[in-house]
Amino acid sequence: MQSKDSQTFFYSPESLWDMSHQLLDIASELGASDASAEVSEQSGLSVSVRMGQLETIERTRDRGAAVTVYKGHRRGHASTSDLSEPALRATVQRALDIAHYTAEDPHSGLPEDADIAREMRDLSLFHPWSITADAAARLALEAEAAALSVSPLIQNSEGASVAASHGQFHSANSRGFSGGYPYSRHWLNVAPIAGSGEAMQRDDWHTTSRVATELLPPKAVGRYAAERALSRLGARRIPTGEYPVIFEAPLAVGLMGSLVHALSGSALYRKASFLNDSMGQSIFPDGLELTEDPFVLGAAGSAPFDDEGVRVQARRVIANGCVEGYFLSTYTARKLGMRTTGNSGGAHNLRWTLNQSRGAAGSLAELIRMMRRGLLVTELMGQGVNGLTGDYSRGAFGYWVENGEIQYPVEEITIAGNLKQMFKGIVAIGGDEINRGTKTSGSVLIDRMMIAGS
Repeated sequence: MQSKDSQTFFYSPESLWDMSHQLLDIASELGASDASAEVSEQSGLSVSVRMGQLETIERTRDRGAAVTVYKGHRRGHASTSDLSEPALRATVQRALDIAHYTAEDPHSGLPEDADIAREMRDLSLFHPWSITADAAARLALEAEAAALSVSPLIQNSEGASVAASHGQFHSANSRGFSGGYPYSRHWLNVAPIAGSGEAMQRDDWHTTSRVATELLPPKAVGRYAAERALSRLGARRIPTGEYPVIFEAPLAVGLMGSLVHALSGSALYRKASFLNDSMGQSIFPDGLELTEDPFVLGAAGSAPFDDEGVRVQARRVIANGCVEGYFLSTYTARKLGMRTTGNSGGAHNLRWTLNQSRGAAGSLAELIRMMRRGLLVTELMGQGVNGLTGDYSRGAFGYWVENGEIQYPVEEITIAGNLKQMFKGIVAIGGDEINRGTKTSGSVLIDRMMIAGS
């Protein structure tokens, strides 16, 4: 039962295959008309330090099985962390009991045969990191020490952490789908504090990859985090007014997330999106493209199939500013009278670009020169995004720009607008791209937003 790499996983891929299919067999035996099952395990190491001292060492090893059963259009779901045969049988029975008391839903059910993934690409998603706790602690300490060495003004820290995470799973359903794979994710984070007393400012930076050797050097991460914290000292407020705004790349990824939510099937079929019935409509400037590519080797958002075993595809979601696609699971697609897009579980490797008819925007510095006067936002606070209306209002921290150059840091302000106008008002997307999970974006310049200051 044990895998060759016993430090990473306990179960072999064959064992996970056996248990997932065993769940399907039990479901059929007990009277389910259809079923899907998944068996998985995860292992990981996380080490944190603060002010030169080791704080925590955490090792995790989890396993579990989940089964969804159908009795016609009645659905039941149950899960367990006990992978013994009696426990698997009891879990299937619980799911069937739930289905018995669930109302019929004509849209529930497994994916159509034509949508099920049959090809299983190797996307290079598993790169184990057999780092010890001592070695992880040394990397975290190195990152924090680098941050503290940048300036005497940095005398404190919220700490640094290093983590190695691994998992594997196998999924199957009674329509013939069967697939799974191992995966990994590793990261390093550091959060220094600049100044003292009421003048303290904190910032952080992190690096993440499926491949440990592709993580940025700890010293580089620490120094950059320190420079960001130092640049925040002496922040002030600005007068209330309407100004151009640049969302720094990590925050621009959040704007993309708001778009994904608005174009997701769950929001659309409930009529809870400000982009209801937007297929074919122009919601961005001409030249803006948003692509989805599940097949990028080693990327965080890559997968050969979605959470339902549906095949995925590379596609354009936004083409020349117009909506060409939604993000649909089998259920939400049926509710909308459409076909699944293979997005059960979320989007896959989104990236947007804007054809610059008014001059290319390369680095963030070039984007700032293009804006000339306005606000560069580097941190957002609060959850002030209304998915139904598109109204947007967030607390913010950033930097005031005059004559194409940063003048001083800005705090205690609120930026506000409406996502429809914000999307349409995108002037440029910078080449300073950064990846955060399943999304990649450069910094985004928006023509105007209301800023509430002094």
